[in-house]
Amino acid sequence: MTAPTRLLVLGIDAASPDLLDRWIADGTLPHLRALVARGVVGRTRGVDGFHIGSTWPSLYTGTDPSHHGVHYLVQLVPGTYQLHNVATGEFVRGEPFWKTLSNAGKRVAVLDVPLSRLDRSLNGVHVVEWGGHDSLYGFQTSPVDLGQDLAARYGAHPLGGACDAVRTSADDYSVFLERLERGVATKVAWTKELLARGGWDLFMQVFTEGHCTGHQCWHLHDAAHPGHDPRVAESLGDPLRRIYRAIDAAVGELVAAVGSETPVIVFSAHGMSHWYGAQFLLEEMLVRLGVTTPFPAVPAGFAGGVEGVARSAWRALPSSVRSRVRDLRHRLAPESPTAPPPALRVDAARSLCFPLNNGLAVGGIRLNLVGREPEGKLRPGAEADAFVERLTGELLAVIDERTGRPLVRRVIRTAERYEGPMLDHLPDLLVEWSDEVPTGSTVVNGGRAAVVRARSLELGAIEGANDYGRTGEHRPGGWFVAAVPGVASRAIGRAVPLIDLAPTFTRLLGVEMAPCGGRPVEELVL
Repeated sequence: MTAPTRLLVLGIDAASPDLLDRWIADGTLPHLRALVARGVVGRTRGVDGFHIGSTWPSLYTGTDPSHHGVHYLVQLVPGTYQLHNVATGEFVRGEPFWKTLSNAGKRVAVLDVPLSRLDRSLNGVHVVEWGGHDSLYGFQTSPVDLGQDLAARYGAHPLGGACDAVRTSADDYSVFLERLERGVATKVAWTKELLARGGWDLFMQVFTEGHCTGHQCWHLHDAAHPGHDPRVAESLGDPLRRIYRAIDAAVGELVAAVGSETPVIVFSAHGMSHWYGAQFLLEEMLVRLGVTTPFPAVPAGFAGGVEGVARSAWRALPSSVRSRVRDLRHRLAPESPTAPPPALRVDAARSLCFPLNNGLAVGGIRLNLVGREPEGKLRPGAEADAFVERLTGELLAVIDERTGRPLVRRVIRTAERYEGPMLDHLPDLLVEWSDEVPTGSTVVNGGRAAVVRARSLELGAIEGANDYGRTGEHRPGGWFVAAVPGVASRAIGRAVPLIDLAPTFTRLLGVEMAPCGGRPVEELVL
């Protein structure tokens, strides 16, 4: 096929594929429905075991995390027991597809793509975090005067820098949703201005408002969720439907602005559903199993100075109160990537393995290997393999007392799935929690179903409460529709790998990405 001269790419961040399909079918989302009628529609398959921090870097580089090196925003420094904020360092290795296009002489506009760093060398414009869900760098633009103009005429996103906060009443949620709607409308206004300047080869915008709504309001959308409050839900209607409709209208305006001859791709990189699992139990599970060593307990009566008193007082607060304070602190003063990263909460040097953050849906475990870690305890090879086999069996044997079934769906050994040069930057084991039942929160609807109690022969009984205020959590599968002139409309039966989107975008504009894990989607480019 002849390469088109322009391409419009629109992201609906973390939209549920099931809800998109349902609301397109029933006419709730008329503009997406119109695209589906003339386009190729399908699902995407996320990066196995890494569908939180890795999703966007994997999408825009066309590589998996063993190549681009990012699995979470706070990661272990290889060869140490220290954590670091990855956004302050090299961050994502590999070239974003828009850089490939820019280097080939294409003019690009890249707007609000999550987890991306400003690139002042692009041939075009770059806007970072005017309305991002994750605020790593704050609002920045290239050229600089573009940001000054947007700020002067449109101001900041109405929601501010973070969407996490404690909300309890219909009024709280009403204000939240109204600000998200205004955010979508404002974004469309300045996006159309940039689009109208013309001369673009690639024009890309991402709407993150659906991401915020899914995390904060899933319990109001889903009547089966333990946090569901019928009175609030009746007052508001369905929050997700409301924000998806606002984004659908925005998509309609932008598609109309480019005309029917311009190829358009709309996608959701990963999905959303109920919050689940028991990531808050992983550390204690590993301690109970005797494979992770906790720091010595502070002796009774030991104050440890002012800081020790403060820590003791903090730990004495109920978990629900601590969560509210965290949420309020984050809302008033969101953490900066330049802030000191948290330290590991266990004595990693004396442990056989230790937990690493990898998101809340899939936990991470690092083996303390001889020759890799400073004070390694497990010898690579047969000894480490036997340890992993035993630990995997013990984790899979843990029963969730809510269901009588395993709490852990599977344990993935990262090196058996990935082999890139950044493999040592990733956890060695990935603990995927079962999502059979939703987990409540101590700060939502009286804390219903926030406690998870688990047991096994090796572990005994263990329980803990989720004090995180989100009620929606990501799923690894995404969705897309591509309306490309000359390509017949159809539904793709297979799940397209997420990393295939980047080389598809460049191929549609006649440019090839350097060899990477992704390949152009043949249904769109051949």
